[in-house]
Amino acid sequence: MSIYLRPLSELCDRRIAQRDPRDTPKVDFRYIDIGSVDNRTKQIESVNAVKGAQASVRARQIVRAGDVLVSTVRPNLNAVAIVPKELEGAICSTGFCVLRCNSEVTPSFLFAFVQSVRFVNGLIELVQGALYPAVTDRQVFSTLVPWVEVAKQKKVGELFTQQSSVHKKTQEALNIQLREVSSLVNLLISHSIKVGRGSNHKLEDVLHEVKSGIGDSWSQFPVLGATRSGLAPALERPGKHAERYKHVTAGTVFYNPMRILIGSIAFVDDDDEPGITSPDYVVLKGKPGVVDSRWFYYWLRSPLGERCIQSLARGAVRERMLFNRLAEGEIELPDYATQVKASKALAQIKPMRAAIQKQIAELEQMPQKLLAQVFDSDSIRP
Repeated sequence: MSIYLRPLSELCDRRIAQRDPRDTPKVDFRYIDIGSVDNRTKQIESVNAVKGAQASVRARQIVRAGDVLVSTVRPNLNAVAIVPKELEGAICSTGFCVLRCNSEVTPSFLFAFVQSVRFVNGLIELVQGALYPAVTDRQVFSTLVPWVEVAKQKKVGELFTQQSSVHKKTQEALNIQLREVSSLVNLLISHSIKVGRGSNHKLEDVLHEVKSGIGDSWSQFPVLGATRSGLAPALERPGKHAERYKHVTAGTVFYNPMRILIGSIAFVDDDDEPGITSPDYVVLKGKPGVVDSRWFYYWLRSPLGERCIQSLARGAVRERMLFNRLAEGEIELPDYATQVKASKALAQIKPMRAAIQKQIAELEQMPQKLLAQVFDSDSIRP
């Protein structure tokens, strides 16, 4: 199959009708803004009904069913979508480049192309080093598309649509499994409190804060961070005063004090490599014989822990919760033997969750493998 490179400007109608909704201030219109597009599902997930008087200055472009929308802001996020029939006549933001197919290209083929690595990387190269990462419509239209005859485009588009449907259903099933694992964790925590003769304690009485830095041996350890998913490699290496980084070993719980409200909490388990973490992070361990640290970690991430954290928040825009504030919270603590028993069961959660997340990661690569076969083919001709 011979594939030829052609610019989008040859394959799309650039005459997109526009209107200013403010000309009819009392009339509602359907508005598709950048936030309406989910860059994971590649769909328009939400559309706002807006009065003309409240219209954004960017609300201008009238879309048709089958139009392919490409966000020109932060192209690395690949916020793209195809307009469904029910949104015929809606108005989208000028932050989108609207690709309206002519007779030489099909919407499904074009929609597949704008999700390809070839397309995304081409736009990313255009914004490297820019203070505001955005491309222009002209730059999008100058992108070269690996073009094939329409009959072959339809086959590619149908195959990609079918695979996307299977991908979506499989991902939904895996996400359900993840939620079930989280429910199991919460059940184990609440059950242990119920059977373990739980009693209330101040967190300051049952936890020990690690304050000291690791010293000159910091370079021997990986830098670890806390994310909403738990333990993860830190994004940045230590800068000045690396000796102040805190040592996090097996049985250590730590969190980002600026992001604890959204769940940026981590735990170093027995099979994790010890490391160091930011001196700005709060690092904790359960007092020996009083608190099992693994049990406490899962408690802190459970609805019980969330409620405790929220009760201590003061409503600041950028909430910072150091240990002295967390220490004021209370925990209903089962006896230590019950914690240990529950902790052993909780230890099995990590490999269960990792196996599901691995399947999700592999699943997310499937569409790109198909796209690469078509759009990164050796048979492409200039």
